[in-house]
Amino acid sequence: MPEQPVVLYDGVCGFCNHAVQFLLRVDRRGELRFAALEGDFARGVIERHPELTGVDSVVYVDNPGTSDERVAVRSDAALRVITHADRPWRWLKVARAIPRPVRDRLYDGFAAIRYRVFGKLDTCPLPSPEVRARFLD
Repeated sequence: MPEQPVVLYDGVCGFCNHAVQFLLRVDRRGELRFAALEGDFARGVIERHPELTGVDSVVYVDNPGTSDERVAVRSDAALRVITHADRPWRWLKVARAIPRPVRDRLYDGFAAIRYRVFGKLDTCPLPSPEVRARFLD
C-alpha cells in the first residue's frame, strides 16, 4: 500500500478525468496517487470506511492502508487535494474560510450537473506511461 495520499475519483466522469490530468501537472512533487472509485483500491477503502458506501464524490485518503487511515469527501477532499498543488493554485485553500455546509452545497450543485456539462465516458481512460506509476489500479 502506498504511504502517499490517494485521490479517489469518478473514473467515467469527464470533468474528474480532466481534474486528475490537471493535478498531475500542478503536483510537481508527485505527492498524490490516484485510483478510480470503480476500482479495487477504492473498494478496499470503502470496506474500511462504510460511511463511504455509495459515495459519488472525490475522496482524499490520508495514510492509506494504515491504522491511521483517514478520509475526506466533497469540498474537504478538494481542499486537501489542492494543498499538494504548486503555486498559485495552492492559494485556493483559502476557500476553507467558507463554512463547510456552504462549500458542500456548492460542491453538490456542481456534482449534480458534471455529466451533462463535461460528459460521461464509457470506461475509465488508461493513464499515459509517463504517469502510470501514480495510479493504483
